[in-house]
Amino acid sequence: MGTTVRVVPLTLREANDLVSRWHRHHKPVQGHRFSLGLVDDEGVFHGAVVCGRPVARLAGDPREVLEVTRLVTDGVRNGCSMLYAASTNAAKAMGFRRIQTYILESEPGTSLKASGWVDEGPAGGGQWKHTDGKARRTDQ
Repeated sequence: MGTTVRVVPLTLREANDLVSRWHRHHKPVQGHRFSLGLVDDEGVFHGAVVCGRPVARLAGDPREVLEVTRLVTDGVRNGCSMLYAASTNAAKAMGFRRIQTYILESEPGTSLKASGWVDEGPAGGGQWKHTDGKARRTDQ
């Protein structure tokens, strides 16, 4: 039998601490609309999701579109699916019309599918630059 966890609100600092420890290829984020975590009965954190404004400029109105910018777990069973589902429910309750995220091509998206999310295909991505000519961070 696995660890029993429940969803709780997190501060950005708490969520970013977990991102720093567990995320394979991204650093902590600068801001968020809200963050949620998974905690067990002993108060040990097992996952976090950070939801914020869309990163891509053309993703839509930030009052209508929410983006999952980070999601991490320590491998707790169904943790990713729980966090995606909780984020979706919170977004709906807050009045967002759309919630989105991006994953690597090498990631299967199993937890997203299990949470009812729809794959809309490749984002296109690519490098874009600031007007001052400095390259943007690619680890965001």
